[in-house]
Amino acid sequence: MVFKESTNSPGYETIPNTINELPVSSTRKRRVFPFSAVIGQEEMKLALLLNVIDPRIGGVMIMGDRGTGKSTTIRALADLLPDIEVVSGDPYNSSPNDPDLQSSEVREKVEDGGNIETEGKQVPMVDLPLGATEDRLCGTIDIEKALSEGVRAFEPGLLAKANRGLLYVDEVNLLDDHLVDVLLDSAASGWNTVEREGISVRHPARFVLIGSGNPEEGELRPQLLDRFGMSVEVRTVRDAELRVQVVDQRTAFDNDPESFATSSQSDQDALQKKVIDAQQRLQSVSIDNELRLKISSICGELDVDGLRGDIVTNRAARALAAFEGRTDVSEDDIARVISCSLRHRLRKDPLEQIDSGDRVIKVFCKIFERNEDADLTEFELSMKR
Repeated sequence: MVFKESTNSPGYETIPNTINELPVSSTRKRRVFPFSAVIGQEEMKLALLLNVIDPRIGGVMIMGDRGTGKSTTIRALADLLPDIEVVSGDPYNSSPNDPDLQSSEVREKVEDGGNIETEGKQVPMVDLPLGATEDRLCGTIDIEKALSEGVRAFEPGLLAKANRGLLYVDEVNLLDDHLVDVLLDSAASGWNTVEREGISVRHPARFVLIGSGNPEEGELRPQLLDRFGMSVEVRTVRDAELRVQVVDQRTAFDNDPESFATSSQSDQDALQKKVIDAQQRLQSVSIDNELRLKISSICGELDVDGLRGDIVTNRAARALAAFEGRTDVSEDDIARVISCSLRHRLRKDPLEQIDSGDRVIKVFCKIFERNEDADLTEFELSMKR
């Protein structure tokens, strides 16, 4: 990962529609390295932004070497986003106007015509530690209080805190299988249900699932890998000058975080506004039927199981067009997102030497009748300058 001081570049339900109604926030309670000050690892950064623009893409799996800035960039993403409007005092970050993002208590109060107090809150960023228990993840019911006082006492877990936000799992390939199953259920349904001793609690749990890991430390279960909408790879920077720049930037931030953040604030605000504009534009972005047919032809040619690959590619291409200020998806948009959307869904052949990403590009060139010797930069998921 590389950092820079300045650039001139300028929900789903989960992060969303409500944040567009709130003003851009210039102050943050926590100080993290500014997202706009990160350069390099373009594929990772843009994949994260596309999932914020359209959380229904399904999250991002980030695999790569240790020390390449995966965690730094992911945590910086939450700091970049504008505040969301939540019901005051609600542990589930309930939306004041979307029933699908409300706890049962809030929904009942709204239906009864009660007054709902709201407040602005930073988009939640929840880290799932590897040693977490299922009760810590899902929440637990206080049986003693339920029996003694006759009330349902539920202690919300990490899934509740992540509602309408980001759930980050570092070293996801080392996560216990039973926690993986819980994550899959919540990511698929958008709800978390806890049942203990005849007591049942159900609450919304819609979040952008972000995972990172080092492939040398273990493979991911195929069913978990398929749940991630996009997959990106990060590599260690080899250029000596860029490595020195990383060190200098990190040192400057560690020595004076406030001044460093202030120097990047204009870029943060510009990128934040660009994301909000893209969210608002997304519904008006269209994709030609011929392009959709070609996307499905690629998935069929690659023998991709299920239809999730088709759906994710369509959504990612639309989000990319919205991010770049356009209302029509182009062939180039598909070229830039298709590798990240499909390569982790391909069946692995231990005897095949070709990289899965290269297989996707090869089939893309066949379906779209492009020269296979085309410039590979056309297939990179990076921001246009």
